[in-house]
Amino acid sequence: MSKTVLTIIESPTFPKFIPPLLHDMGYREIQVTSMRKAMAAVKTHQPDFIIAEFFYGYGNNYAGVNVSNLDVLLSSLPRYSPDTKTIVFVMKDEQQYVGKLHELYPIQGAFLHTTPQHIIEEVLDESEA
Repeated sequence: MSKTVLTIIESPTFPKFIPPLLHDMGYREIQVTSMRKAMAAVKTHQPDFIIAEFFYGYGNNYAGVNVSNLDVLLSSLPRYSPDTKTIVFVMKDEQQYVGKLHELYPIQGAFLHTTPQHIIEEVLDESEA
């Protein structure tokens, strides 16, 4: 049975090579465009991986309670999909904040948008073992 990857594409900066890479590697992709839809997908599909972009909260509604756009989703994983691994893409100017998220939730990998495709492929392959 093929593995399932939930991709959350909330912005045009999401790496365009990800969907074709997943297809080439034989993964089943569930693609959503919002965290609300991602929450529903996690509850019904229990994906093997989530691939999403990290957006730091700065001074908006994330401040003080949540570090980023991913907190609520990641906090629900132990209940709905405990074996799901998370890979995030981050803009260079927000890379310094990913550690705050990782202190709260396990992250399989955090990569800049410029990370070469073969690196992501290696992370997905390593997780198969």
